Amino acid sequence: MRVAVSSSRKAFGLSCALTTPFLPNDDIDTPRMVQHARDCLKEGCSSVTVFGTTGEGASLGFGERVKTISAFKDAGIDAREAIIGGVTSVSQEDALAQTGLLMDADCRAVLLAPPFYFKSVSDDGLFAWFAGLFERLGSRARDVILYNIPSVTAVELSVPLIGRLRAAFPLVITGVKDSSGNWAYTQDLLAAHADITILVGDERHLAAGVKLGAQGAISGLANLVTPRLLPLALEGREDPQIVRLVGEVIKYPVIPAIKALVALKTRDEAWSRTRAPLVAAGDDRHILPGGGMLRPAVLIDGVAAGTWGLGGKHRAVEIEWFRRPVQSAELHGERSEVESFLRA
Repeated sequence: MRVAVSSSRKAFGLSCALTTPFLPNDDIDTPRMVQHARDCLKEGCSSVTVFGTTGEGASLGFGERVKTISAFKDAGIDAREAIIGGVTSVSQEDALAQTGLLMDADCRAVLLAPPFYFKSVSDDGLFAWFAGLFERLGSRARDVILYNIPSVTAVELSVPLIGRLRAAFPLVITGVKDSSGNWAYTQDLLAAHADITILVGDERHLAAGVKLGAQGAISGLANLVTPRLLPLALEGREDPQIVRLVGEVIKYPVIPAIKALVALKTRDEAWSRTRAPLVAAGDDRHILPGGGMLRPAVLIDGVAAGTWGLGGKHRAVEIEWFRRPVQSAELHGERSEVESFLRA
């Protein structure tokens, strides 16, 4: 089998795991998505990752992927430098089509998840699946970042399996994204494979991972706080507020929570839409207590009291109460904390 020579290894940086906006008719809102990608790149992301977990990639069809990649390229976003694409499929045929699309579009890399429908599969079975895909890709196979996210796929990519795949396809496997949230696994991965690009998906472990040799992250929080994440991803600098924010977000269905916070940051409620089987955050799930992170709930003594937004000519705070009304002055501290964190 012939494979393409991988591009030279360079510092990865921070890639935004781009969330996908939807129109009321459930189509992808590509103009809004492209503009959001531009904003993330402008804020300091080295790339954006489309069709990943945060982007609801498993719910996006092949035709939608074609249109999205075309929209990004038509907008002048350099695919070779700035676009990573997620591949999420059980069948090799579908994975081949999704990966081929990204390679043909000259995207920077592929974020490749394992097949996830059958449970308790062996390393031998996983090796056969990946090997079959790479062999079918032939000379197009390059710049593959293996995606370990067992909380979603129920499949862990063992450190020895990654070693076998690297030995068999040394010019194809260029990295691993570890979203296991298991620090012991991350340490083992870095100890065994620090010569390729290791990316830490759990922002709570990002700074520590970078200190051990990780090269950055593909991060869902980059949709919200790119400037705040850059010191963690590039320098390994700890940030307790990021740790605190992650701890609050994971108390809720993560993807709807991220989208609700993007809606808050952009003041654009359209970002709250999700695609079935996910549902948009309800009133209770909009609450992200601690550090003022909420969308769009008002908390009084730890209890949801209502929702709020910015409206009117002067963009004043407008509140719809669930329970007892309070004076707007009681909201001032919470509002200031929300705005200062998102603008940091």
